[in-house]
Amino acid sequence: MNTINRNRLENVMIFFAENTRACGKVKLFKLLYLLDFEHFNLTGKSVTGLEYQAWELGPVPVALAEAWEEFSNNFGDKLFIEIERVISYERQTVKVAKGVRFDDIDFTPRQLKLMRSLAEKYCDTASPALIDVTHEQNGAWHRVWTSENGKYQAIPYELSLLDPTSEMAQQVMTIAEEEVMYSAALEKCRPKQSIH
Repeated sequence: MNTINRNRLENVMIFFAENTRACGKVKLFKLLYLLDFEHFNLTGKSVTGLEYQAWELGPVPVALAEAWEEFSNNFGDKLFIEIERVISYERQTVKVAKGVRFDDIDFTPRQLKLMRSLAEKYCDTASPALIDVTHEQNGAWHRVWTSENGKYQAIPYELSLLDPTSEMAQQVMTIAEEEVMYSAALEKCRPKQSIH
């Protein structure tokens, strides 16, 4: 993960932790998915650069799921997990470390607008309701999960396009292809940085 994508990921997590209620692991994963796939649908680019896989409970950002196991080692200077008892389970709620503030420097106005929109729309929404949103029939997760050998496979961002044959979708795909080439060129110029 390059430096800009890592900074964006950390700051998106900070933003959702500060601007939604009960932002546990499942809710955060769903919000990240909605953010990345909606932004790709509009621009041909994700916000965080994460890859999502189709797991039984929905789309999972695999690198973040792996980093979650050692959350304090990976994000401890900015974020921490607080275990909260909720009826019959314990929620791993994401909290922002004291003195840490959301930094919007690596975000475009469109990305910030989309983040605010998702935070407002799902501020009080519990994880089960967000699972329903991300499991939408014929949505990206659903198409991969129900396909032959689709379980635990990557969810292509292109599946976010509502009409892949439209002129707009073709323009978005051209931008996406250019972004892949641009990112590959950047990766050769900088040392690679992982979430871990």
